[in-house]
Amino acid sequence: MDQQDPVEQASDGSDDLYDIATWEERTSVDGLAVALYRVLLASTRALVVLAALLILVGIGGLSALTDPQVGALTMLSALPALALAGYVYYSDVTQNEPLSMLVVTFLLGVLTATFAAILNSILSNVGQTIAAEFQLALGFLGSAVFYYLVVGPVEETVKLLAVRLYAYSHDSFNAVIDGAVYGAMAGLGFATIENALYITRNLTSSGLDVGSGGVGIIAAGGTITAVRALAGPGHVIYSAIAGYYLGLAKFNKENAGPIVIKGLVLAALVHATYNTTVGLGSTVIAGITGLGGLAAFLVYVIIYDGVFGLYLIGKLRRYSQAYHRAHAPGPSAASFSSERTEFED
Repeated sequence: MDQQDPVEQASDGSDDLYDIATWEERTSVDGLAVALYRVLLASTRALVVLAALLILVGIGGLSALTDPQVGALTMLSALPALALAGYVYYSDVTQNEPLSMLVVTFLLGVLTATFAAILNSILSNVGQTIAAEFQLALGFLGSAVFYYLVVGPVEETVKLLAVRLYAYSHDSFNAVIDGAVYGAMAGLGFATIENALYITRNLTSSGLDVGSGGVGIIAAGGTITAVRALAGPGHVIYSAIAGYYLGLAKFNKENAGPIVIKGLVLAALVHATYNTTVGLGSTVIAGITGLGGLAAFLVYVIIYDGVFGLYLIGKLRRYSQAYHRAHAPGPSAASFSSERTEFED
C-alpha cells in the first residue's frame, strides 16, 4: 500500500490536494516533466545497452558469434542451457511470455555479460596487486574469496540487470513466476556469449586460426564445447532463482529491496560455491571412480546442478500448485444440499 501524507490521510476527499499532498499530470508543465522523465529513462537504458555493445565488440565477442565455426560450436554448447530455460518457460502456469520479450531478454543477457567480463578482470587485477604488495599467497583460499566476493555477485547482478532493463517494466511481466522465466533467458544469453568467448580463446591458444574455417576447427573445439555445454545450465539455474525473487519483489513493493537482495545472495552463493568446488569435486570423483577428467567433471556437474535444479523446480511447482488452488472452481451449490430424511418423500 502506498504511504499517504498526513494531510491526505485526514482529508475527507472534498479538498483538491493537487501539488499539496498529491500529484497527477494536469498542466503543460506536468506533461513536460513526465515526457522528460520518460526520455531520461529511455536514454539511460539505451546508454547501458550501447556501452555493453561497445564492450562486446572490444573484447571480440561479436566476431566470436559471427564466425560460422565458432557459432556452430557455441550453439552446440548452449543446447543443455536452452533445454533448461525451455523447461522453466513451460513451467509458467500463467500466460505464456511473448517470444519477442524472451528474445530481447536473451540478447540483453548477452550484452550485460560484458560488464561482468570487465569488472571481473579489473577486480582480479586489483586483488593480485594487493596480494603482491603484501606478499600474500592466494592459492585456493584466494580463488574462493574472489568467487564469493566478486564473480558470484557481479555475474548474478548483471544477469538480473538484463531482466530489469526491459522485461521487468513490460505488461507481460504480470506474475511472480515470470521473473524466473526471464531470469532463465538472461542466464541463457550470458552462458551463450561466455561459451563463445571460451571456445574462441581455447582455439586461439591452441594455435588455430579461428577465421580460417575448416573441419579442423570443429574437431579441435570438441572438448571445450563439451565442457561449456556442462557449465551453461548452471547460469540458467542461478539467474532463474534470482529472477524468481525479482518477480516476488515486483508484487511486494514494501519489501522489494530485501527480496531482491535475498535472490541475489542465494544465486551468488550457489554460483560461487560451484566455481570454488568444481575442480576439487571433479578430482575427488576421478580418484574414487577412476574416471577421466571430462567424465568426472560431468558427474560432478550433474550432481551439483541436480541439487539446485531440484530446488528451483520445487519453487516453480509450489507456485504452480498455489496458482491452481487459487483458480480452482468453488464447490457447487449441489454439494451443500442436505441429505434426505425418512420424513421426506
